[in-house]
Amino acid sequence: MSRCLTLLLVLGLLVPGAVLAADEQVDPEVSALRASYEYGRYAEVLERASSRIDRGRLSDNELAELHKLAGLSAFHLNRSEDSARHFRALLRVEPDFNLDPFAVPPPAVAWLDSIREQMSAELDLVRQERRLRVERERAETERERVATEERRRRVEELARQVTVREVEKRSYLVNFMPFGAGQFQQGRTSVGTLLAATEGALAVTSILSFFAYNSLIETGKVTVDAIGGPKDITYTYIPTSRKPQALVWKWLKWGSAGGFYAVYAAGVIDSLRYHQDQVVQTHIETLPLAPQPAPPAARLNLHPTPGGAGVGFTLAF
Repeated sequence: MSRCLTLLLVLGLLVPGAVLAADEQVDPEVSALRASYEYGRYAEVLERASSRIDRGRLSDNELAELHKLAGLSAFHLNRSEDSARHFRALLRVEPDFNLDPFAVPPPAVAWLDSIREQMSAELDLVRQERRLRVERERAETERERVATEERRRRVEELARQVTVREVEKRSYLVNFMPFGAGQFQQGRTSVGTLLAATEGALAVTSILSFFAYNSLIETGKVTVDAIGGPKDITYTYIPTSRKPQALVWKWLKWGSAGGFYAVYAAGVIDSLRYHQDQVVQTHIETLPLAPQPAPPAARLNLHPTPGGAGVGFTLAF
C-alpha cells in the first residue's frame, strides 16, 4: 500500500474519531482498536472488535465505529462474508453512513454501497423507525420541558405566597345585647338569625298586646261631695263586656314579654359560652409579580445651532 493511501486512511479514521471524542466519552478499547487499525493489525482488530461488540454496553456511535473498523479490517483480509456482516450491522445502526472516498480505498466504498443497495428495503424501515424514535424523544423532551416550566412556575408562585395573620378582637359587652348580637359577632349567623327573629316576634307581640289592652280601657267621671263642695273624680275601667277580651290581651302581653326575656337570657348564656376575646385567622395570599424594568431607550435628538444643526444622543434606563 502506498504512503499516500496509508496517509488518507489514517486521516479518514482520525477525523471521525476526533468528532466522536468531542461528543461523548469514548470507550478506551475503541480508541485502542482504532490505533491498532492505523498500524495495519487487521486480524487483531477484527477479532477484538467482534469480541467487544458481543460484550455490549456500547453507545450507537461506539457500536458504529467498531463495526466500521471490523468491516474494513475484514475487507483488507479478503474476508468478504465477515466484512458484509459488519457493514450490514453498521448500516442498521447508521442507515445513511458513508465512507470517505478520500480516506478509504474506492473498492471498500463500492463494497459498502453494494451492500446498501441490497438492504435498501430494510434500511427504509430502519430510517422510519429512527424518525419515529426521534419524534418520540422530541415529544418526551417537550413534555419534560413543559413539566419543568410548570414546576418552576409553581416554585415561583409558592415563593410569592405569604401567610396573612388577622387578629379579630371581640367585645365582651356585645354578648349582653339582644337579637343575637353576640352570635353575629362570633360568626354564628344561623343561631343569631334564629334569636333575632324569635325575640323580634315576641317583642312585637308584647307591644301590640300592650296597645290592644289599653284600647279597652275607658274613662269615666263621678261627682262626690267634699268639704269644699262637690268635686269631679276621673277614673278608668274596662267594661264588663270586654273583660274576657282584656284578659286575653293581658296574658298575651305578659306572656310574650316573659318569652322575650327568656329567649334573651338563653341567647346571652349561649353567647358567653362561645365567647373568645380574640380570634386569629390565617390565610395565604399571593403577591403580585414585580413589574419588569423597562428596557433602556435610546433617542436621537436634532437641535439647531448658530452654525447649523447639532445631534444629541439620549439613553434612558
